[in-house]
Amino acid sequence: MRGFARGQTAYHEHLIAADQRRKGDYLFPRLYGRKQKLTPSEKRRSSDLHPPTTALRSSNLVKLQMLSTYEACFVSSNFEDLVASIRAKFPELSPQFQAGAGFLLNFPDEVAVLSMRKVAERANVQPAALVRLSQQLGFPGWNELREIFVARVRTRPEALTSKARTLVKGGSGESLDQELAIAQSHNLEVTFAQNGMKIVEVAKMLRKAPHVHVAGFRSCYPVAFSLVYGYRLFRSSVSLVNGEAGTLEMQLRGMAKGHATVVTSFAPYSAEAVRVAQAAKEQGCKLVAITDSAVSPLALNADHVLIFSHESPSFFPSLVAASAIVESLVAHLLALEGRSAVKLLEEAESALHAKGAYSS
Repeated sequence: MRGFARGQTAYHEHLIAADQRRKGDYLFPRLYGRKQKLTPSEKRRSSDLHPPTTALRSSNLVKLQMLSTYEACFVSSNFEDLVASIRAKFPELSPQFQAGAGFLLNFPDEVAVLSMRKVAERANVQPAALVRLSQQLGFPGWNELREIFVARVRTRPEALTSKARTLVKGGSGESLDQELAIAQSHNLEVTFAQNGMKIVEVAKMLRKAPHVHVAGFRSCYPVAFSLVYGYRLFRSSVSLVNGEAGTLEMQLRGMAKGHATVVTSFAPYSAEAVRVAQAAKEQGCKLVAITDSAVSPLALNADHVLIFSHESPSFFPSLVAASAIVESLVAHLLALEGRSAVKLLEEAESALHAKGAYSS
């Protein structure tokens, strides 16, 4: 992305320099030599710096060709870079471009398979706007931008069955245990290196919210349940969104502006998790995504994103790192609450023992 930013800076300098050169004021160092303001007498003597119009046009054409080549080297080469670029530029885009860019971020699968006219129709913009948006993002045209979305679809996670066949061929034994241990250690190391102080920031935000909703489905249900169980030991205003007995719609109606919602899922993403994330944003909640990619459907509109690694030699992705994020969150939440949380925890623990929750 740093290279992309440099390419964009060069492009912006070119545009400003061209305008100022017409006024006879400044020369930029990257394109036209040293930066200087010319006095009236210098302007009259600067025929070498201000050639005749025909020569200037020819010179400009060469410079533009060189600049285009230079800038093309820094076009976003993957989907994550593209998303970061769109987000950075979004506030400066025109309403038409914002509508198009919003569709690209929210419906990346459709962009990969639909024609430009269909995408434009779905985004409620003119097809020409998509072409101009592509160019503003540094691509020659729509097809080159769309290829990023096509490549994203090609790199979908390997099917569980395929990984299972590989596992069976390798057989069971001590080496598999070692590989599993190494993978889990790596997942934890990568996950905490990626998130750093983000977990603390999320904990501070959750603490301020009047109510916290937590959702995780299928294999991510234990991760969500663990967060709710640990957090409820010292805070009552925490609820699990699980859609039990077809009550998902009813649970979603309980979300309100100012609340916080934590959703966890990994590729292929649970449709229910995506639905909860969308509802949370629509109803004005702060959204926390615990997921496997910065461009997952949960992360695209999230206020906070905690990314976990789930590599495993087994056929099923590992959730060790996701569980570690939740454990860390609960620990930070308790530490932030202080003595009042310890008192509530003590009361909850005493009640559990008194009511026979534990056998010993």
